[in-house]
Amino acid sequence: MTTHSGKGAMVAALTALCMALPANAQSQADLITPVEDELTFVFIPKVIHPWYDVVREGGQFAVDELAESGIKIEMIWDQPPTADVADQNRRIETNIGRQPDGLAVACLDQATNSQLLREAKEAGVNVYTFNSFCDEEFPFVGQRDSYGDGYDLGEYLAEHLGGKGEIGILAGSLTATDHVERIKGFKDALKEHPEMKIVFEQPDNDVLEEAVTLTENALQAHPDIAGFFGSNASNPIGAARAVKNAGKTGEVAIVGMDDLPEAVDFVCDGTITALKAQRQWDIGYWAVRYMVAMNQNHTYPMDHNTGSRLITQDDCGE
Repeated sequence: MTTHSGKGAMVAALTALCMALPANAQSQADLITPVEDELTFVFIPKVIHPWYDVVREGGQFAVDELAESGIKIEMIWDQPPTADVADQNRRIETNIGRQPDGLAVACLDQATNSQLLREAKEAGVNVYTFNSFCDEEFPFVGQRDSYGDGYDLGEYLAEHLGGKGEIGILAGSLTATDHVERIKGFKDALKEHPEMKIVFEQPDNDVLEEAVTLTENALQAHPDIAGFFGSNASNPIGAARAVKNAGKTGEVAIVGMDDLPEAVDFVCDGTITALKAQRQWDIGYWAVRYMVAMNQNHTYPMDHNTGSRLITQDDCGE
């Protein structure tokens, strides 16, 4: 229990502290650093891909929006032509040396990317990660629950097939955390359905043409295959092209990621059964906004989960 004398001592101490403070204490607005020079932001995705074009559109919208308020930004996209860890890391290293005002990376390999991003922070570069999670120490904007996407699609496929059938997996890039987590979730969902068996699993390295070839091979090797899971934005399209060319639309089910226009067309014609679509426009928009906030000494989120949504034929118009 605090006594009267104890309360008096506390009040006296607080009064002394307040008297010791300067008459004009710093305003919180004084913590913000105005942006006077043009900012340079470098984005390094995993690979050149139409999915990232939508991320870039969102980023450009933010750039144009900020220009109206007097903040000028040069947005540079340094994109590896293929999903190659060594190539991406070289690009990260090169851009650390250029000292941009912001460096946004979609991690292709957690271990090596994280080490380089630590070096970037030590060099004074503002670092953000997007699309593919890297490490808790770096702020991230994107769909964080890749496992959940894979699990949801596994459950959807199982229900569609009545819990039976042979299944193929197009595994994307084996080092990309989002691809790996989706496959893990998908497999965990299928564990609840013992009459569903995975008979085919191969990486397509996020290359659409490889996904087509792999699906063709799987259809030949496993003529009774009932469905495919695509772990990235390319391989559901590749699988759909192969299934449609084989005349098996409606006979072989396909579930996978994202809402690229061709993938949505395949949903609407019944070749693809379901997609889980991320909000990559938002990812680009907020990545730019947050890197500006870093330069202004504003607060910013360490984890902005932009989520995903399910797309089926019910979402198609007349």
